[in-house]
Amino acid sequence: MATVGVFDSGIGGLSVLQALRAELRQSRFIYIADSGHAPYGERSDAYVMARSQAIAAELLSRQVQAVVIACNTATAVAIEQLRADHPALPIIGVEPALKPALALSQTRRIGVMATRSTLASIKFKALLASLTGQAEFVLQPCDGLADAIERSASSNDTSDIKSLCTQYTQAMGSFGSNSGQIDTLVLGCTHYPFAAEQLRNLLGPQVQLISNGPAVARQTRIKLLGLVSPATFQAEPCQTANFQAVSPLTLLSTGEPRVLQAAGQRWLTQTPAEPAYFASKLNL
Repeated sequence: MATVGVFDSGIGGLSVLQALRAELRQSRFIYIADSGHAPYGERSDAYVMARSQAIAAELLSRQVQAVVIACNTATAVAIEQLRADHPALPIIGVEPALKPALALSQTRRIGVMATRSTLASIKFKALLASLTGQAEFVLQPCDGLADAIERSASSNDTSDIKSLCTQYTQAMGSFGSNSGQIDTLVLGCTHYPFAAEQLRNLLGPQVQLISNGPAVARQTRIKLLGLVSPATFQAEPCQTANFQAVSPLTLLSTGEPRVLQAAGQRWLTQTPAEPAYFASKLNL
């Protein structure tokens, strides 16, 4: 039974954790929400690097065998340095799922919703440049959407999420399966899968929503256990995992743990035999 550490600046990484638990059913997970220092997208690179190094050290002190950076900003800023700091530790990051979206799109017009910092990052620009000429990518920074999702975790009020999703999808243009329309939408922030219901209601079933959770989970399995070949990777529409969880889970937050606890109760699949999720305060 391996122990996998997962961290994000807030609750968004729970979408990746959800996929990880479905893929690695016999593993233990320690999730850290660095909510006391969020949002990373509005911090300097030096700040995000320092936080990422501190959290990695904390996870290592808890005997993890792998670390998943479930945050696009932290991946872009810190993953190379963390891998250099800990060469024997599998460290898996996230990036907007442009390549899986490219494999699915029929109209070759793909929307990308992400934070402003992710779209401006060198790592994302390099990824986008590598796909030049293969499709048209419509990039949309979504200021405030991650924060709205964070707030909805404890209040169950999704009105702000719906309003922002409406604003940003309208700004991107026409969605659909006809020529010239966006038929595939990349959810380029780990928070955004938790707005999938609002997006589906706005865009209809013909538009595919793509998140990176399933691919990150499979990559973690390869790095950690060597059980799956990379050739088996396939793009998958964003969906809620449905599985029988058997793995212990530790939830920690540097901010208000009740927010993380409420998000876990709301968005993580749970079996009757599993204890209620409980989040603890982490002073880090």
